[in-house]
Amino acid sequence: MRVSVVRKNVKFMPDSSKVVARFFVNGDGRTQKLVGRVMTLDEKQVGIALEQTLREFASRHRNISRIFFKHCDNIRKVIEAMEIDYVQLSEERKMLIGSYCTSEYSIESAAFFNPSLISDLDQFSLENGEQRVILSFRATGEGHISSIVFRRAILDANNDMKVMTTGSHMDTPEITHKKLYDKSRFVKKLQEMSILEKYSTNLMEALADKFEYYSLKRAVDKVLSDGTISADRRMALEEMTWLADSFYDVEFKRDSDISERVLFPVSESESNGIEDARFVRFTDDDMSEKVYATYTAFNGHTILPKLLSTDDFYRFRVMPLHGNGALNKNLALFPKKIKGKYAMLARVDGVNNYLMYSDRNTVWNNPVIIQEPRFPWEFTQIGNCGSPIWTEEGWLVISHGVGPMRRYCIGASLFDLDDPSKEIGRLEEPLLSPLEQEREGYVPNVVYSCGAMIHNASLILPYAVSDYASTYGVVGMEELFYALKKR
Repeated sequence: MRVSVVRKNVKFMPDSSKVVARFFVNGDGRTQKLVGRVMTLDEKQVGIALEQTLREFASRHRNISRIFFKHCDNIRKVIEAMEIDYVQLSEERKMLIGSYCTSEYSIESAAFFNPSLISDLDQFSLENGEQRVILSFRATGEGHISSIVFRRAILDANNDMKVMTTGSHMDTPEITHKKLYDKSRFVKKLQEMSILEKYSTNLMEALADKFEYYSLKRAVDKVLSDGTISADRRMALEEMTWLADSFYDVEFKRDSDISERVLFPVSESESNGIEDARFVRFTDDDMSEKVYATYTAFNGHTILPKLLSTDDFYRFRVMPLHGNGALNKNLALFPKKIKGKYAMLARVDGVNNYLMYSDRNTVWNNPVIIQEPRFPWEFTQIGNCGSPIWTEEGWLVISHGVGPMRRYCIGASLFDLDDPSKEIGRLEEPLLSPLEQEREGYVPNVVYSCGAMIHNASLILPYAVSDYASTYGVVGMEELFYALKKR
């Protein structure tokens, strides 16, 4: 039985004008030559060159002078290695040097896709039948580097979505790295990342049970300075540093609109992108609420599942996930505990749906298969399309299936509330398949979602169109339940 889906005429399109000013250097040698050229200018020439730069770019960024100062400070050691007194440099010269270490990056020029949808924490001043929501998107720019961006909208009584006006300046947050690390947990994660003990044991044994980030960094840098070490050992040591970099906090300015906040890759483990965040409003046993998101960090060859949390969408804490179930992509946290434990969906083997329980939301072991591909449209693989949704009928899991020609469709299943390993029902046909006009894009023949919600007895399902743009559809819950339970 095919369930009716009303596709809404709302399009979220890539916007190449959304740019961030990111740090950019071309190695210490070229940077020193660049700084040397700037140092040949007198103060008047520095002022003229800086004024020309500010005239061209100040209107495109919030407080770009602060960015220039920060990027100059990033190369302070390079400058001091030239026997230049950094403290004595004028503010104008520091800003000018910083401008040469800055480039604009259009964060969503290539694609704006894989949306996730949750109810906003703020539900004041709304009409009857309205609900304020927050959408997250995977924004992709040059080089396929992905980041997380947001939009705020209001769903009305007819399930129509009014998207709030977006801000004009993208805001990158202040980053604070974790200070202390637990060695035993760190070693376990290295094992999960398949980093060979022969490369890590001696170095880790020299560290304290609770070690500081810079202790590890210094130890790794000392070994890396040896030009004779093998490429495999060099990669293993670099990945150890990348893991330490993966714990951090971010904080945005209070005067930034949510549409101006971008979670851009910070650590080396994310250098090739932050992929497919699945946001969920989590209610704990004491009824306190927090927003979590699981996402995939990718550095070009290693996948690292991570968890971020926030109370207000201004401050975020980012942590890697641990355990033999924290592998591959496609992890999605349940919105509440089940029998006192956190619960998580996963696709550990890249093919099937798994379920895991844990006492801690960052440690996941012992995954159990709960779904395998059953129908031709999902024979290649299945996975979740976001966190399960609690309903009185059971846990509603929106899924994706990959079929012939790697065509992605969206399906749905229903699981027991007390034991989500028990499947109550599953759609035999896709809930959503790419229409003819949805087939073309960055990756053809794909519809995909990272999280839906229920509003006014309807499933509100945001989805990506061929990994290029996004829209949403509406499904009546009564019809959906009938189809799911019929089998």
